This record gives sequence, structure tokens and C-alpha cells, in this order.
Amino acid sequence: MYTRCIAGARTYQKVGTMITLNDKTYTCPVDVTLGFIGGKWKLLILSHLHWQEQSSYAKLKENLPGVSEKMLSQQLKELERDLLITKTMLSRKPYRVSYSLSAEGKSLAPLYEFVSSWGVRYLKQQGIDYIQDQQLYK
Repeated sequence: MYTRCIAGARTYQKVGTMITLNDKTYTCPVDVTLGFIGGKWKLLILSHLHWQEQSSYAKLKENLPGVSEKMLSQQLKELERDLLITKTMLSRKPYRVSYSLSAEGKSLAPLYEFVSSWGVRYLKQQGIDYIQDQQLYK
């Protein structure tokens, strides 16, 4: 079975069980989702924006130890291109922007919350009370 469709700015086609979207081939809807949020930093960026509502580049960098400036910039550009985040210019001089989740990024909220609660539960099983520890540092 072969189907080719154009939806907004995105072109996709389905051949058998494979899905080709914007020149990338996916095996299933989970693969499509991971194509947008996969990688070490994207889900962490999205999750941070979910809990903080908006953030500056500097605040994101501070909350993601280990991410290089180049990688953070690249991931933010890709998330913006994929319409999962929005970038708002706050001022030109000095140049300041803020990032926030778009409506599409907000639609992934159940995922951020599930992944977070799973991690908290797992840490607790390992003897680490993340929630209590966070309260100590406020």
C-alpha cells in the first residue's frame, strides 16, 4: 500500500508499514515520536520548559550540566524547527530571548510527568528520596 499526503508544511508517505515523513523513514508512531524528542538533551529541555513554563538560554544551560553550548543551541533550533518550542525575543540590546513550550510541546505534558514520576519512584527504590532532597535545597 502506498499513500502520499501533504499536511500543512509536512509531506509524508506510507509504504507498507513504513512511514516516510520529511525525508526520514520511521517504523511506527513510537519511532516518529522518538524522532522528535530522542537524543540525550531534547526530552530534558522539554521537561525543564514544562516545569518552568519559560526559560532563558542561560537558565537552560545552568540546569543541564554537561551540555555544550553548541549542542544546546542545536537542540533548541531543532525543537523550534519541529514546532515543539517557541523562541521569544525579549530585547535586541542586550540580546535576550526566552524559550517556552508551544501548544504541540505542551501536548506532550503527560509524557514529561510520567517520565519524571517513574524516575522519582525508581530513585526511591534505590534509597534516594529525590523529593525530600529537593526540599532541603530550597
